Amino acid sequence: MANPKRIHTTASARLKQDYLRIRRDPVPYITACPLHSNILEWHYVVRGPENTPYDGGFYHGKLVFPKDFPFKPPRIFMITPNGRFKVNTRLCLSISDFHPDTWNPAWSVSTILTGLLSFMTETAPTLGSIETSDFQKRQFAYASGAFNLQDRTFCELFPNIVEEIQAKLKERGELLSSEKSSNLVQSSSLDSENIAGGNHGIMGSTLVNICVILGFAAFAYTVKCVLRAVENS
Repeated sequence: MANPKRIHTTASARLKQDYLRIRRDPVPYITACPLHSNILEWHYVVRGPENTPYDGGFYHGKLVFPKDFPFKPPRIFMITPNGRFKVNTRLCLSISDFHPDTWNPAWSVSTILTGLLSFMTETAPTLGSIETSDFQKRQFAYASGAFNLQDRTFCELFPNIVEEIQAKLKERGELLSSEKSSNLVQSSSLDSENIAGGNHGIMGSTLVNICVILGFAAFAYTVKCVLRAVENS
């Protein structure tokens, strides 16, 4: 019987090699890296390709590798709502753990991600996929950036993409700059400590807070409506 520790060491060595390879030769439209605390769990971001309903979207997902990788395939998940795959659900693809009989140990992380992107831009159904219109997919693409900013893992692993999303949201007037957010916190703190100074500062801070809350509520309502439309389609 094989030594589980040795198998895990083999998986780690292979994944480290794949990480070096993917940094040297990135997969088009995809950024990927393992968790700092667990090399068996990788997270990826698919940028929606041009001339597809996903154009402009940022789609976060993860690959969970078995301890005996590369002899067995990973589980594949999509985390960002996208109109193509169910979220947080194992995807049934020829490169995933649903089909160990078709898995090739020579396939790398780059191969897996390339296959995922290829299947995402197709329309063939599979376990874990959903049927939506191109219009609905474009709605998901529009909302994907703001959705991802609520995910701590996404923000920690992909700071450059976070900055890119924040810049786009600011252009659309959907995000307070970090400077404004900082000033808001400081203003609220000063107001609470010095109420005798007047009510104008408090009213201003309250108004800004209300605007922020309403903005996020509107975004959440939009996503909820899109998801409901997907379920009823």
